[in-house]
Amino acid sequence: MEAVLFDFSGTLFRLEEHPSWFDGVHDADGTPVDGAGAAELMRRMTAPVGETVEFDDATRHAWRNRDLDPALHRQAYLHVLAQSGVTDPAHAESVYGRVIDADSWTPYPDTEAVLKKLAAESVRVGVLSNIAFDIRPAFVDRGLDRYVDEFVLSFEVGHVKPQPEIFRHAVAALGVDPAVTLMVGDSDEADGAAQEIGCSFALVDPVPTAQRPDALLKALSAFGIR
Repeated sequence: MEAVLFDFSGTLFRLEEHPSWFDGVHDADGTPVDGAGAAELMRRMTAPVGETVEFDDATRHAWRNRDLDPALHRQAYLHVLAQSGVTDPAHAESVYGRVIDADSWTPYPDTEAVLKKLAAESVRVGVLSNIAFDIRPAFVDRGLDRYVDEFVLSFEVGHVKPQPEIFRHAVAALGVDPAVTLMVGDSDEADGAAQEIGCSFALVDPVPTAQRPDALLKALSAFGIR
């Protein structure tokens, strides 16, 4: 392999809730949002595909196009929060602010090791994400940006996975052929679509970071990168 493309959410990093994020947050019945409730809320907001709550036409449009436009992203996620019981606007804005804050995202234990390994072997690296905010600070703040050659973010390029155009954009940006490119991600539907343009694909499980110590290293190893 001459290049590896990584998804961001659930692959290199994960949005893992901290109890303090939900201080004073209650659902419509007055029940505090904590523990399992907070985890479920994060799951609904980070699901790569599908619909996690009920939508009307306007909010469904926002949800389906959320990764192309920051305004639609905000509309969609505030709707998910409201439908999940977080009906106080101030509370919803506070939680949403955590979602789009790159510093709120936690890297998987082997993220740094994998990026360093690829850099040492002169393998080109791209981060390819359906996202509506700039994730580069998450890498810069941890000194990981030096290992990434290209960031291909849906809201900047005008395409989303699984559209083939975004994968073509990514390999062109890296200057490589799809046949020598591996896509690593947590969604068969979204990330696995890289195979349609000739890339290889490795699937990882978007479980909590503490439960997945070396899945990225294993994914590379399966394709001869050790």
